[in-house]
Amino acid sequence: MHEKTIQMLRQNNGFRDWNTMLQDFKIGEFKLKVAGHINSEPVYEFFNTYSDNFVLNSSSITISVQPVKSYIPFHIHDYVEINIPLVGNCVVVTEHERIKVNQDNMIFIGIKTPHKVEPIGKNGVVLNIELRTSAFSLNELNFLQSKGKGISISNLLFSLLSDEDHGEGRYSLFEIDHDAKITAIIYDIIDEYYDNKIQSDQIIKLEMLTMFSLLIRKTYYREAQVTDSKKKNNNLLSLLLYIEKNYSDITLEQMAQHFGFNPNYLSDYLKNETGLSFIKLVQLQRVNIAAEYLTYTKAPIEKIATRVGYENASYFYKIFRHYFGISPAKYRSNTR
Repeated sequence: MHEKTIQMLRQNNGFRDWNTMLQDFKIGEFKLKVAGHINSEPVYEFFNTYSDNFVLNSSSITISVQPVKSYIPFHIHDYVEINIPLVGNCVVVTEHERIKVNQDNMIFIGIKTPHKVEPIGKNGVVLNIELRTSAFSLNELNFLQSKGKGISISNLLFSLLSDEDHGEGRYSLFEIDHDAKITAIIYDIIDEYYDNKIQSDQIIKLEMLTMFSLLIRKTYYREAQVTDSKKKNNNLLSLLLYIEKNYSDITLEQMAQHFGFNPNYLSDYLKNETGLSFIKLVQLQRVNIAAEYLTYTKAPIEKIATRVGYENASYFYKIFRHYFGISPAKYRSNTR
């Protein structure tokens, strides 16, 4: 049924020699940095996302396919990665364990979680989906809140997206038992991504949210394995949604007064629960909204900066580049 898609992916997952790639990185624009070591093996910072043809891709959601029979070293990302074996299986190695991911199952790997994928066989096909912090808004993730005993995927994703602690070993493995609906969504996402037709980005985003909802349903009716999915309570979600709604002129003091908290307590609580400071949470919301304005309007960048809460346009440029890796103007041109 999906043979045409599999054949297309096979054209993009050929062997890659790590030593050659490493030399290219050393002389290229984006030089690799070593974040640390695991058993004397270096852990590299893979902070850029690339298409299958190894072209830099700054999209919020990037899809690629794992090269076959290829050594990939320990590395960390500044985005969430989802590995899905479509043919065969794969083994993800973290700092402390080896996790076998069987066909059609998914493993979510959190930000700055050291890991590597053991070389896959020549017939294997393993999909990689990279989700940057700009991929989904908090309101979209809130829509996915599960009731009863179901796993809250919105909490899982936010926890993974906001985890800045290097070496914590955060991952979540979902065993979906070849669920036909989830598998169909995955292949629809692949087809939309590689066809790249009008509205493909929006369709992919909606289908990703649908996939998360189906995972919620799956975990509700079956005790699926979900490892290290840190639960967040409704109080935290209320705080995050308040930031999302009032991002443009919010202050810590006003927010603390609104919820009846001491400002220092609120600041510590947000940091402890999300891994991000109040300021970074606000910045993240502001640049996400700015990215939408850049994509869907022709408004001047300076006006967008003011709209999302930055009177100083230069500072807005600095913050935007910090989160997206490129300037607002470049981001706008890439999404047109």
